[in-house]
Amino acid sequence: MQLDHYASFPTELPVIFEDGLFLYPFMISPLFLKDDENIAAVTYAIEHDSLVIVCPTKEGQEGERTLESIHDAGVIGSIMRKVSLPDGRVKVLFQGLARGKAMEARGEDPLRVLVDTIDPKPVNEIKMDAILEVVREKVRALSQVSNFFPPDLLRTIEETQEYNRIADLICSTVKLPKQRAYEMFVEADTEQRLLLLIDYLIEEIEASKLQREIRTKVNTKMEQINKEYFLKEQLKEIQQELGVDNQREEEIAEYRKQLEAMKEHMGEDAYKEISKQLDRYARLHPDSADAGMIQGYLEWVLEIPFGKLAKKALKIENVESQLDADHFSLEKPKKRISEFFAVKELMELRGKSAQKGGSAILCFAGPPGVGKTSLANSIATALKRPLVRIALGGLEDVNELRGHRRTYIGAMPGRVVQGIIDAKKMNPVVVLDEIDKVGMSHRGDPTAALLEILDPEQNSHFRDYFVNFDLDLSQVIFIATANDVGRIPAPLRDRMEFIGVSSYTPQEKFEIAKRYLLPQELKKHGLKKQEVTVSAPAMKELIHSYTREAGVRNLRRRIADIARKSAKMILEDPTLGKVSVTVKNLKEFMDKTVFEIEKTDNVNRVGVVNGLAWTAVGGDVLKIETIRIKGKGQMQLTGSLGEVMKESARIAMSVVKTQIDNGKVKVDHAIIPRTFKEQEEQTTLDASEVYKRYDLHIHVPDGATPKDGPSAGIAMSTAIASILSNKPVRAGIAMTGEVSLSGNVLPIGGLKEKLIAAHKAGMHTAIIPKKNYERDLDEIPDEVKEVVTIVPVERIEEVLKLTLLPE
Repeated sequence: MQLDHYASFPTELPVIFEDGLFLYPFMISPLFLKDDENIAAVTYAIEHDSLVIVCPTKEGQEGERTLESIHDAGVIGSIMRKVSLPDGRVKVLFQGLARGKAMEARGEDPLRVLVDTIDPKPVNEIKMDAILEVVREKVRALSQVSNFFPPDLLRTIEETQEYNRIADLICSTVKLPKQRAYEMFVEADTEQRLLLLIDYLIEEIEASKLQREIRTKVNTKMEQINKEYFLKEQLKEIQQELGVDNQREEEIAEYRKQLEAMKEHMGEDAYKEISKQLDRYARLHPDSADAGMIQGYLEWVLEIPFGKLAKKALKIENVESQLDADHFSLEKPKKRISEFFAVKELMELRGKSAQKGGSAILCFAGPPGVGKTSLANSIATALKRPLVRIALGGLEDVNELRGHRRTYIGAMPGRVVQGIIDAKKMNPVVVLDEIDKVGMSHRGDPTAALLEILDPEQNSHFRDYFVNFDLDLSQVIFIATANDVGRIPAPLRDRMEFIGVSSYTPQEKFEIAKRYLLPQELKKHGLKKQEVTVSAPAMKELIHSYTREAGVRNLRRRIADIARKSAKMILEDPTLGKVSVTVKNLKEFMDKTVFEIEKTDNVNRVGVVNGLAWTAVGGDVLKIETIRIKGKGQMQLTGSLGEVMKESARIAMSVVKTQIDNGKVKVDHAIIPRTFKEQEEQTTLDASEVYKRYDLHIHVPDGATPKDGPSAGIAMSTAIASILSNKPVRAGIAMTGEVSLSGNVLPIGGLKEKLIAAHKAGMHTAIIPKKNYERDLDEIPDEVKEVVTIVPVERIEEVLKLTLLPE
């Protein structure tokens, strides 16, 4: 050890921190230093003619410069040369002399520690020679499977007899991990040190063998790939020389590539069917008819987005805010939609999948133009899912939904599969529009296919005839719309939950027009908001006198008329600047007035009653007119009445007869026709003679409009009682309700629309069945309840008492 002319050990030495290398004695190594602590240690050693100790930093603490960040052992050595580099670093040439151990700190700036040498323990030379031979054997074995040991180093290891020198040479060559190198470095027992080294060499030999085997396999694979590529390129050149088109081969290769990319996301039956058709296509001649058909099939099925889902997390707040932003009013439908998706969000948060059959399909039911489809659009926007709209109106061919079998020319997938392909996601929002207008014909019953599509128990294995394998539709959100729920087949209705979207009140229409329709139409027609203004009275007049509907579709058209005429006016007169629409000039923008509901004239009339009816475009006031003609008690009905209304009239006639017979309806005897003899004898006639000696004619204008429904019973009864008793009916009263043969008033449907119609017609009182009053009154808008007095009744006697004026 060349430490003789330095101070005796233990002694105080400055520390150089080494982040990368683990140095060993007898090594001369260049060190590149940039840390102030290391440079200060070198400067101190040169100025004081001192040795230094180079200590490696611990794993994970590189860059730290404290005593705790380094191993407590390192190489004691001297600085042979110091050179300052242009980039600020210092290069020193360090010569290792001995292994040393740092015991305690003695100074700072630079850090100095008390260092002692690690002196090897005495050894048994015979045993050590045997261990050393094993070490050399393992080194030779490792050199055959790795590039660690150059020939000169092997020769040095074979010829050297210093045990620790050989251990240092091998450790520095195989680049041990820091912790393991430290364990071998600090070991004073030479025998134990070599045994540890043998264990590591055995591990390294196995690892090198494995790496060599992997490299061999990789190289072989690469050679095979290169060979195949070379042969394919040769084949292409040969085909070009022969004039053969190789585009088809490239197409087949591309199809196979797409199929393999989607394999893990599709079902086994889908993969087998597509693979079978692809193999068949590869065997067919390009000019055969089947080749064109199969190619069309492959292009369709490989467009199906297997495994692609819209990933946005379901948040009920997003759904509610989107519905509120896009729709005014419709509180009940929006609340029900929020509840529907709240269940789905709760299931997702708790890591549960929706149970099969656990959630029904939503169906928005209501008149045209009330916002059924736009509700579905808002749901899709809130969920960040693509929207697919399938119009079912007039659909008669079941193959439009299930797909055409590939045996037919021009076969295509069904509309559902096409919608998923267009959406590019397997979980879009699919709107089944006008589901009540699906028809059955000789080409099948589309409702049967809809049963499978909409049934949560079945749609996870929906089979399209064209693709000929099962598709999972359970992730799709289906939303149906319908105008008339009664026209939907019962089995299909059973799979849906209906959300009624009813008529808008005039005030609701006004708010919708002001907030949504007018700004949207101005934008569509290239107009600025400040260029066209519609006053509030003009907008209300437009709603009241120029539209007849439950929704706002026609109102949108009328606003579009205003926008078009305004655009033309601005073009014709650039100085105009602004178009103002008021009640006075509204007629200049509209063609003609459409009186929606005739206002009541507040005149009490005999035999004329205001009934309330539900129509496809909302509610309406239905006048029922009755006259008596001398006859034999017959009854004539006109006005395009349906069978149900005709039965209501017959029941009403029987009910009134019973009321007359019981004396509950007082008859004016002066109106009963008398024979000449009865007049001479002044015979007292029974009240029942009034309906025996008169024929009644009941008419419901207008005659060209078909009318039917079970809600005209009390109105018919009031009209008949009025004409037979000769008592006028109070003006300003409208009524709706069915009557039983015993005189009970039965509940009806469409109450909201009917009461809105009564409000529009200026009625001050509306008579309704008591059960409807108890059950449906919360659905009636406040603006209607504030103006119209709603009276509940249970018996026909109550109705007649309220409606017929006393003598």
